[in-house]
Amino acid sequence: MRRDATAGTRARGFRPRPRWILLSTAVVIFACLLLVNGFIHSEFGADSRVAPPANTSRVPDRIHNGGPIIDTAHGPARSLRIPDKTVILTFDDGPDPKWTPEVLEVLRKYDVPATFFLVGSLVTRHPDIVRDMRRSGAELGVHTFSHPDLVYAPPWRRQMELSETQLALAGAAGVTSSLMRPPYSSSADAIDDNTWPVVQDLGSRGYTTVLTTLDTKDWARPGVDAIVRNGTPKGGKGEVMLLHDAGGERTQTVAALDRLIPRLQSQGYTFSTVGEVLGQRTTNPIARPETRQRGVALVLAVRTAEAVVLGFASLLLIVGLLIIGRLLLMLVVARHHARRRRRNWSWGPPVTEPVSVVVPAYNERECIADTVRSLVASDHPVEVIVVDDGSTDGTADIVDELGLPNVRVIRKPNGGKPSALNTGIALARHELVVMVDGDTVFARDTVRRLVQPFANAQVGAVAGNTKIANRKGLIGRWQHIEYVIGFNIDRRVYDLLRCMPTVPGAIGAFRRIALRQVNGVSNATLAEDTDLTMAICRAGWRVIYEDSAKAWTEAPATIRQLWRQRYRWSYGTMQSMWKHRRAVLERGPSGRFGRLGLANLAAFQVVLPLIAPLVDVFLLYGVVFIDPVRTSLAWLGVLAVQLVGGIYAFRLDSEPLRRLWLLPLQQFAYRQIMYLVMIEATVTAVAGARLGWHKLHRAGGLDALTRGQTGVSPSEPRQRRLVERQPAVK
Repeated sequence: MRRDATAGTRARGFRPRPRWILLSTAVVIFACLLLVNGFIHSEFGADSRVAPPANTSRVPDRIHNGGPIIDTAHGPARSLRIPDKTVILTFDDGPDPKWTPEVLEVLRKYDVPATFFLVGSLVTRHPDIVRDMRRSGAELGVHTFSHPDLVYAPPWRRQMELSETQLALAGAAGVTSSLMRPPYSSSADAIDDNTWPVVQDLGSRGYTTVLTTLDTKDWARPGVDAIVRNGTPKGGKGEVMLLHDAGGERTQTVAALDRLIPRLQSQGYTFSTVGEVLGQRTTNPIARPETRQRGVALVLAVRTAEAVVLGFASLLLIVGLLIIGRLLLMLVVARHHARRRRRNWSWGPPVTEPVSVVVPAYNERECIADTVRSLVASDHPVEVIVVDDGSTDGTADIVDELGLPNVRVIRKPNGGKPSALNTGIALARHELVVMVDGDTVFARDTVRRLVQPFANAQVGAVAGNTKIANRKGLIGRWQHIEYVIGFNIDRRVYDLLRCMPTVPGAIGAFRRIALRQVNGVSNATLAEDTDLTMAICRAGWRVIYEDSAKAWTEAPATIRQLWRQRYRWSYGTMQSMWKHRRAVLERGPSGRFGRLGLANLAAFQVVLPLIAPLVDVFLLYGVVFIDPVRTSLAWLGVLAVQLVGGIYAFRLDSEPLRRLWLLPLQQFAYRQIMYLVMIEATVTAVAGARLGWHKLHRAGGLDALTRGQTGVSPSEPRQRRLVERQPAVK
């Protein structure tokens, strides 16, 4: 249907490009924050080194048999041993928000120094702890940014790991470090031909490599006694002791440290730092101003990324629970609706009065004949009014050539679908009016079933059960699943709650008095059916869903057509919600509709689709950065709930289950299209642009597509026999 001028077209001079630039920028920023957060929370590369070869031919003997401190930065490679009765306490893998402060407390208690080899990603997450380390007099060293095995890291990766950690230290504590301990390293005699080039490379970058001589094995949590025993030097030798203040539960480490320090002090040991052994004034020089500025920016970016991701993850959890909870609740309510209607349900005395059927048509030559034939074949007395809204393809002539009784063709200049509907309503001869799109076919009993709820004087409108006719293509099958699980289940719930937001344009019935009360069909929005239904609800009329009244409509067959249709629906729905927004504050039926219907639409038809893409984003995030197995299992669990709901919905609607095998694929493809449509519609609405009407291309052939479902044969002679048996409408 062509859009009329009063509803507006795209504003003159309006260019959509700026809003898409803004949206794309936001997406890029969010993606960068996810990558930053994923990087600082994950380890890239191998977690442990593959068993190295025993070949040490390239390692100098003075290094292989030397001390734990290796200097290759100043002249020929040399190593230093620790003086006797001297212990350097070193802690790896921190800082940790729980265990590092407890370790620092023990060190302060005995007034001993220590050297902490820090992971840069953790420094950016806990800068306050690093500052506390500096205030306590601790020495800081580099343990890479994400804890990879540098043996298997290319040179560019090593550079990145080192430089990012230095920036983290500069941003957190305003210092840098000349000390480096490679992850997964141990003692000097473990250096082989694979690890020696790494040590040399570190020296070329100005680092002193610090290994260990005494491993307490606290990482294995062998017990406090075992850690104390492992950490006690033999024969008064000087040692570089390995402990951990992060990387797991460290209760044993803290307790062992509290016993080990006074024990060694009583034995005459002194505690020192690497810098003191080297004779250097400091191993943690003050960072240059530009380095510190970049470091502060890095820390800020990481903290921002953490906060954003945590916030969105929490929101996603809430959304996920709401989605599942709403689905289960709606299925329960829908079942209650179905059971009520099946228990000898009656609206009252049978409605037998004739019905006026209004068919607005603009360039519907492919479908109009099938539509009109199905209507006149009805087992309920009808008059059919086809309002040709300025078609240029001979739609009206096709209807005239059918020569069917009780069919009138009204030709008018193009004015839009609301104008065509209002014309048909004004010319209708009967009190009950059925509105049908020009691309829809009815079953023989559809009209009869559709109007039975009007036996109840409170009913002002009835929504029918829309089915997809063209289900052979993938897009058509996806829409079929959507209609059965989503639209029709939703309408059952809205029916019981008395807050129906939409009687679909494809199949709906109305009292003329209700239509007059709301001044007919408005052209103020692009979703005239939603706008009309909301107005009728607010006027105090009941709007009913009659699932047994079925109609088959031609759905968009391409992505482009589908996008256009849903873009218009989404935009029009938001227009209608805004138009009727005062219902939220009103009393009576209008307030009930506002606080139930509008609130539900806002939450689950607008806000949720805008947030729901996070499900897929975090699914990918979890697979890449967290745990692919657990993430996949969680997603499969959600899919299982949806599948169970889908099976029940299909059973409730008497649909074969074979189409549901496409449901998982629908979650990966079709759903994303719907999300993008809603995002674009929302951006358009916020930008204040006005959207024009898009006429969809029709393929036709509805009779053939619905053969065996409508009970109407496509053969012309059969149609004429049905018409002859139908009572004439006076």
